[in-house]
Amino acid sequence: MDDIPAGSSVTGTPADHDEHPESLSDLLKRLAEETDERITLRELAEALDERSFGAFLLVFSIPNLIPLPPGATLILGLPLVFIAWQIVAGRSKIWLPNRLANYALEKHTLEKIVRRADPGLRWMEAWVRPRNWPLSNPMAERMFGVYTLFLAIVVFIPIPFGNWLPAFAIATIGLAHTEQDGNCLVVGSVIGLIAISIFTLILLLTTAVFTEIL
Repeated sequence: MDDIPAGSSVTGTPADHDEHPESLSDLLKRLAEETDERITLRELAEALDERSFGAFLLVFSIPNLIPLPPGATLILGLPLVFIAWQIVAGRSKIWLPNRLANYALEKHTLEKIVRRADPGLRWMEAWVRPRNWPLSNPMAERMFGVYTLFLAIVVFIPIPFGNWLPAFAIATIGLAHTEQDGNCLVVGSVIGLIAISIFTLILLLTTAVFTEIL
């Protein structure tokens, strides 16, 4: 497995804005414009090298926020699971296994993802700022990782129309983690709880239906 450095610790300290004046939305738009035919997850990770774990959670949540063919989350949900697991494990650098790192997005797919996500991302960037950050120790970080990992697993499971809300929760949590915004973290966590509740209800209904059929 290759180590793909994120250039930041799992504590999610925000990047120095003097060194990195380009916003995440601007960076994604530029990547979409400059990509030739396709871009691999490895190349995307390298472009986000000095962003925090939160930025990776946000970026890899975005593809799950648009309608995609059934089963797509089995691929696009994997990065979320790997990143969240690394937060739980307390890793300081992000790594992706070769098969996942070499997975490529077509240019038109990337452009579509960025175009759909850009308005919401820019809106969130306008009000998210460092404040009331509760994850001030490794144990709190790992508990945060456990919660995010559970949401990532829900995204990964191919449930019709059941992946958008948990992916949106992870995107919000990722943005909060990037800027260390405790208020935004609370919002994302509440959205995640709602997503988990809906997932549980769908699971119970599906189990009941199959039990009745059998």
